[in-house]
Amino acid sequence: MRQLIVLGIVGLIAQLIDGSLGMAYGVTSTTLLLATGIAPATASAAVHFSEIGTSLVSGISHHRFGNVDWRTVLILAVPGFIGAFAGATFLAGLNGDAATPWISGILLALGVYVVWRFLALGGARPTFKGRPGKGLLVPIGLVGGALDAIGGGGWGPVGTTTLLSSGRLEPRKVVGSIDTSEFVVAVGGSLGFLFALGSQGIEWSIAGALLVGGIIAAPFAAWLVKILPAKVLAIAAGGIIILTNARTIALSLGATPPVVTTILIALALAWVSLLVHVIRLERKTRREEAQAEPVPADA
Repeated sequence: MRQLIVLGIVGLIAQLIDGSLGMAYGVTSTTLLLATGIAPATASAAVHFSEIGTSLVSGISHHRFGNVDWRTVLILAVPGFIGAFAGATFLAGLNGDAATPWISGILLALGVYVVWRFLALGGARPTFKGRPGKGLLVPIGLVGGALDAIGGGGWGPVGTTTLLSSGRLEPRKVVGSIDTSEFVVAVGGSLGFLFALGSQGIEWSIAGALLVGGIIAAPFAAWLVKILPAKVLAIAAGGIIILTNARTIALSLGATPPVVTTILIALALAWVSLLVHVIRLERKTRREEAQAEPVPADA
C-alpha cells in the first residue's frame, strides 16, 4: 500500500508539471519511478498506459477552462495517432540513441528562442497572429507521435516547443491543445505496444496508481494555465525545454554526473531569475494599465 501511495504522488507531480507546461509527464514520471527502484521496461509500460487516463482528464479540464483550440487538436490528432502507432509497432526495435542528441539540439535551440522571444517584449503584451495550419501541424503530429512511442517521450517537447516558437497560439492554448491531443497519441502508442508485445509485463497496479495521482492534479494544472500570464507561462515552459534537452546533450557528450548537475543547477538558477524578472514586469504592466484606465464620470 505504501508503494502505491508513493506512485500516486509520482503521478500527481508528473501531471502537475505536464498539465501546466504541456510536456514532461513521461520524463518526470519515468525518472521518479526509476528512483523508487522500478525496472526501466516496467516503468515505461506503466507510464504509457497511465497516460491514456491522465491525458483524457487533463484535456477535459483544459476545455472547461477555455485552454483548447479544437481546430489545432483535430488536425494534430490523426497524424499523432499514426506516428505513435507506427513508432510502437514498427520502429520500437530501432536504436534512437544516435538521433537523440540532434533532436535535443533542435529543441534546445527552439527553447532558447521561446525564452528570448517573450523576454524581448519587455513590458509589452504579446500578440498572436493567425492560427497554425496543416503544413505545420501534420509534421508535428507525425514526428512527435513517433518519438513519443520510440523514446518514451516527445509529444510535449516537440509539439509545445514548436507551437510556442511559431507565435501562432497564445501559450495557454498551446499547452491545452497539446495536452488534449495527447490522449489520442497515448491510445495509438498503447495499441501499437499491445499489438507488438502483448499485455505481458505490464504492471497494471503501477499504471493505476499513476493514473489516480494524475487525475487529482489535472484540474489544478489546467486552472494554473488559465490564470498565468502568457509571458510567465512561456518562460516557464521554455525553461523546462532548455533544462531537459541540455541534460540529454551533456550526457550524450560524455559529461560526468557532477558536471551535468552543475550545468543544470546553473541553468535552473538563471531560469528562476528570468521568471522573477518577468513576474515583476507583469505586475508593473498591470499597475500601469490600472492607472491608465479612465475614471467613470459619476465617480
